[in-house]
Amino acid sequence: MRLGYINIFVSNLARSVQFYTEVLGFKLDAFEPEFGYAPLKGGAVPLALAEDLSGQFVGIHTGVGLIVDDLDAAYQTLSAQGVHFDLVPTRQPWGGDLALFQDPDGNVFYLDNGAHPD
Repeated sequence: MRLGYINIFVSNLARSVQFYTEVLGFKLDAFEPEFGYAPLKGGAVPLALAEDLSGQFVGIHTGVGLIVDDLDAAYQTLSAQGVHFDLVPTRQPWGGDLALFQDPDGNVFYLDNGAHPD
């Protein structure tokens, strides 16, 4: 078993595409509003936004980690753009540092410096 893709459920596809491309820096691969789907480019694992008009799956903790070279700088940049952080960059008990932020629908993501001590 391996990770094949990640879909993030959103309530407004256009607003979320703007957030993921303009704020987080992912590249839009396709915009398919008729299907409520927008695949993005930006890493080894495919990521897509899936519109959920029922609201059944929106705003759930995703557990998706986004790796950055400089956690403090990324935190400052995203904060300045109005991104809400539930956890500011903080040293974790396992020795790494991470922060938790939300997208416009309340999906929670890890912002991680990728330094995971053995």
